[in-house]
Amino acid sequence: MVSFKNRLVWITGASSGIGRELALLLAEEGAHLILSSNDPKELSKVADECREFTSFCQEYPFDLSKPEEVNSTAETVVNTFGNIYLLINNGGISQRSLVKDTPVEIDRRIMEIDYFSYVILTKAVLPGMIEAGEGFIAATSSISGKFGFPLRSAYAAAKHAIQGFFETLRAEAKPHNISVTIAYPGRIQTNISLHAIDSKGNKHGVMDPGQQNGMPARECAKRYIRAIKKRKPEVYIGKSEILMVHIKRLFPRLFFRIVTKIKPT
Repeated sequence: MVSFKNRLVWITGASSGIGRELALLLAEEGAHLILSSNDPKELSKVADECREFTSFCQEYPFDLSKPEEVNSTAETVVNTFGNIYLLINNGGISQRSLVKDTPVEIDRRIMEIDYFSYVILTKAVLPGMIEAGEGFIAATSSISGKFGFPLRSAYAAAKHAIQGFFETLRAEAKPHNISVTIAYPGRIQTNISLHAIDSKGNKHGVMDPGQQNGMPARECAKRYIRAIKKRKPEVYIGKSEILMVHIKRLFPRLFFRIVTKIKPT
């Protein structure tokens, strides 16, 4: 089994939810951590928790919605620390608005955060991994990356884009001993629904029942890390909602009947 002890790991979206639990679990393993999010205060709290387990934990807060910040931070991190052994692209934002009500500016914002930031960071660390002849890259998608769902058009689009990009990267990176894993979480106990944005860019501010009753974030993070270590190309993480992925693949007509009747929360 692969070990990340004393290995350099960079995690985005590390101040809460799945990212926080990934950081803590890897800290407990003794990984050397670089943690990022757009919330410096909460990020600092997570970093302090991690420092109880690991001797190396650096904070690099930045805004995934601003490409210039993503680029400059990536350049700084790579120039300062050299080769990243594991990059986990995990930061993101969800959506709660109908297609007819959503201006294209919102679509672009979500794509910038949930997709293009992943591309920028991955391209920044990839040359170092190729030079080293080893590395791991992970991307947090969603089961919405496998099918569309009401009120999440831009979110689903960004998550579908993640699949196309990172599946291609996986094929190209294999000769360089670089492993690429895409995680498809379902309903996980995080604040993602609270921070989801509506058609005006305002926070949804409501904890969806599905999220509240979902899988604990720590259990999700454990399964995510296990999949990375096993070099799995993809992993589905969640409860019964994961069945929707298989229903769509095996019984598409049934899927389309179901998806129009489910309350989208």
